[in-house]
Amino acid sequence: MRLTTTTIGAFPKPDYVPITDWFQGAEGPDTVSPTAGYSVQMAGVKADEAEALFLRAAQEVIADQVAAGVDIPTDGEVRRENYIHYHCRHLNGIDFETLTEKELRGGAYSASLPTITGPIGARENFLPHDWKAAQSFTDRPVKVTLPGPMTITDTVANSYYDDDAKLGADLAAAINKEFLALAAAGCTHIQIDEPVFARKPEQALAYGFENLDRCFHGAPEGVIRTVHMCCGYPDKLDNPNYAKADRNAYLRIADAIEDSSIQVVSLEDAHRHNDLSLLEHFKNTSVIFGAVAVAKSRVESIDEIRDRLRAALEHIDADRLLAAPDCGLGLLGRDLAMAKLKNLCAAAHDL
Repeated sequence: MRLTTTTIGAFPKPDYVPITDWFQGAEGPDTVSPTAGYSVQMAGVKADEAEALFLRAAQEVIADQVAAGVDIPTDGEVRRENYIHYHCRHLNGIDFETLTEKELRGGAYSASLPTITGPIGARENFLPHDWKAAQSFTDRPVKVTLPGPMTITDTVANSYYDDDAKLGADLAAAINKEFLALAAAGCTHIQIDEPVFARKPEQALAYGFENLDRCFHGAPEGVIRTVHMCCGYPDKLDNPNYAKADRNAYLRIADAIEDSSIQVVSLEDAHRHNDLSLLEHFKNTSVIFGAVAVAKSRVESIDEIRDRLRAALEHIDADRLLAAPDCGLGLLGRDLAMAKLKNLCAAAHDL
């Protein structure tokens, strides 16, 4: 038996990329000021030189993923200081000069964040360019990721909207324009990242799923509507005390996932195993199953990964199970990321 493999988003950036990788700070991800330095660094590089470096980096990280055996790679998010704020830089209404201190991820940490100072709106499409550039380097389908409305809301400060549901609806409309532009360009695997659903299941059920469906409105046939819902990045490798989302969160929102427009949902399992009866809630929805941890330096063996995938298959049809890391790989560094991906693909491709 062979399962399809994919990655979630981030890959360790080559050191020549002209923006700081927020994962690779001296003490782990820069959660204190996650957007600091981006504009300053980019201002010091000519546009054509920066583009050449981003293309080189995308080619390298895609080649790494393909060499490891990944069937559906990403561009490694090599153009992004982090997976949320890169997108926010292309929206009207978000001020990156005005930073506001805010507690986020259910109090897991606080950060100085860009501030919403006016109505949210889309600017000129930008992700079709990124996807076309990445897709030119492989004949495997490259997946593009976008941050979702609730996750953006939780990762910016807001001094304009008095209603998170309305803010989410405006963000969804802007995301939908980018989604449809990607689809029109030919991208068939489009993923919206909503890890905050696991942090805030009540809000997800109250208005999050409705706004998520707005992001996918008008999706053409043949475009795979994927949503990633991990339980949160630790602040550094091998930190067992990081406050992850509640372990029952997936069970609380599983039926809403199944009833939504989501076709494929990405769930973490390696960092902290789920009760696999969770998978039985998904009668039609496919599951990207996190089978290697992204914040633990220990490399899972092929047999260990294979055993967990086989256990999952006792609860879901094989044609609706894909294998992936729990989340993005940026925290691991290239050597660990490659070791984990190679074992993941070896296990998933030979069950």
